[in-house]
Amino acid sequence: MALEVKAVAKYIRMSPTKVKLVVDMVRGKAVDEALALLKYSTKAASDPVSKAIASAAANAEENFGLARTELVVSEIFADEGPTYKRMRFGGRGHMKPILKRSTHITVVLAGPEATAQ
Repeated sequence: MALEVKAVAKYIRMSPTKVKLVVDMVRGKAVDEALALLKYSTKAASDPVSKAIASAAANAEENFGLARTELVVSEIFADEGPTYKRMRFGGRGHMKPILKRSTHITVVLAGPEATAQ
């Protein structure tokens, strides 16, 4: 069984729909390749996703002593966080809702196979 390392970025002020487009780009890739893809991506969601992947890689290096070159993005997903509800004036004195959405990004990196004892 491979060793798994996890990192979560919470309350990112961006719609989960926008983040899911970027998350689908890097799923299944090596960490260095995923970070290179995100560095040159024009999507705004690439910054928080790359920070979450870099954080998971740092967790793997610091806590488990794994090499960054051996890590693969095995699972990554963007869940919906809390939505801030605001109002705006509409026509004829009515109020129109504005939904400010947020996202929780979860990254799970898989390391090399664990050594049998």
